[in-house]
Amino acid sequence: MIRVSYLLRVHLEDRPGSLGLLAVQLGSVGADILSLEVVERGEGYAVDDLVVDIAPGSLPDGLITAAEKLAGVRVDSIRPYAGVLDTHRELELVDQVATAASPDRLQVLVDNAPRVLRVSWATVITSASGGVLQLFGSSGAPETQLTRADWLPIDRAHQLDGSADWVPDTWQDMDTRLAAAPVGTHEKAILLGRIGGPDFRPSEIARLGYLAGIVSTVLRSEG
Repeated sequence: MIRVSYLLRVHLEDRPGSLGLLAVQLGSVGADILSLEVVERGEGYAVDDLVVDIAPGSLPDGLITAAEKLAGVRVDSIRPYAGVLDTHRELELVDQVATAASPDRLQVLVDNAPRVLRVSWATVITSASGGVLQLFGSSGAPETQLTRADWLPIDRAHQLDGSADWVPDTWQDMDTRLAAAPVGTHEKAILLGRIGGPDFRPSEIARLGYLAGIVSTVLRSEG
């Protein structure tokens, strides 16, 4: 029987035994933890991404209920997930970009960024006369493209306001969280969309900036 996997983002107290208790709670509803990654750690708390699987027919809401029975635990988001978490994803992607043929490098970046940064889609856009031009897009990139990007030029990675006037209505209707970073020049950016949330954590924005910065160096080396 094929089980169904979900990516569970959990905010919990950073204390000895907290993950063990969480594993027991999730196990009580028939869930198995396949992998775990610490997204962020702060003063007295941690944000973890867990890939868990449950039996077909089981409701994912049961994972939320079980987890939040523990004091100090809050589920930030849950969504279906294909595959398992791995490590050193950014370095692997940088290597893929660096070894690709020059015309394909940004396509390689957007094709792989959703898996690496756990978002729904990625595009590379640039300022164009009177608007915005999408240069590259990943699988799942919105059919409705931008006509404005008031935040360009961009000089650093940051989360964008998904309810701003420049965001297409269809993106807003899907509760798309957005983040961007410059690639190559301040007029060109990688734009990430995460449908239904959660918000980008500061550590995720830092990772995006780190990745985009290295890719920009690779692109500049072409000249």
